[in-house]
Amino acid sequence: MKPATTTRSAELYRRACKVMPGGVSSPVRAYRSVGGAPPFLADAQGCRVTDEDGNQYLDFINSWGPLILGHSHPAVVAAIQAAAAKGTSYGAPCRAETELAEKVVALSPVADRVRFVNSGTEATMSALRLARAATGRDGFVKFDGCYHGHGDAFLVKAGSGLATFGESSSLGVRADGSRGTGGLPLDDEAALEAWFAERGAETAAVFVEGIPANCGFLPQRRAWMDKLRAVTREHGTLLVVDEVITGFRLGPGGYCGREDYDADLVTYGKVIGGGLPVGAYGGRSEWG
Repeated sequence: MKPATTTRSAELYRRACKVMPGGVSSPVRAYRSVGGAPPFLADAQGCRVTDEDGNQYLDFINSWGPLILGHSHPAVVAAIQAAAAKGTSYGAPCRAETELAEKVVALSPVADRVRFVNSGTEATMSALRLARAATGRDGFVKFDGCYHGHGDAFLVKAGSGLATFGESSSLGVRADGSRGTGGLPLDDEAALEAWFAERGAETAAVFVEGIPANCGFLPQRRAWMDKLRAVTREHGTLLVVDEVITGFRLGPGGYCGREDYDADLVTYGKVIGGGLPVGAYGGRSEWG
């Protein structure tokens, strides 16, 4: 896309800035890093989007990933219309929820059971809570460059040492919000071993992306991923593979299915709902 310079988008942006910080609901959409004002989209079909001034763009974003069928796919639109006609929210169990869970479990090589949430962020936050409850420990590890949503505990940049707790990299996050978060360099076996030698007994979980996306789509070495599996198993720590990006997009079974990789817990995002706000986390039956 290019910055909007035409009348309708510019006017809508001015209106939006009066009622939303930066005129947007997500900071990345505000164009501050590239200058100009964002185009306001009015329609999307297939691989193309159209702004309020009638300009058409080839869309390489696809709602930041989940729209693998493109915009307004007829089958997805029909499914949404049929569901909406029966009510948008029940606050009670329903058949569709069970059927979706059955499909996710059938495709996932990790999850015997799943629980649905509203986003990938909620999925990772819930997976961390489950890991802490299952192990009775508080600490966990994430790796530099891996993004696991905007929960307080995950908004940490790695320290300079081999085994240091991180500090928040986002304003508004209290110091105790990220206490217990270990930030380690990605693909560094020595740093991993040093951490677990010192803090293995207090580490509930290790979170990793099989293909980190925010730092540039980096497929991880199999030897490194196998090391993670061995070390976490040795110390009774749960290994959580964050598949919010790769789940059902890298392949039907996500990263774990494609690589035949064994994890304890797995997280999924909006792709399971055709781009609608939904996420899921799941794992072996022994965890819940």
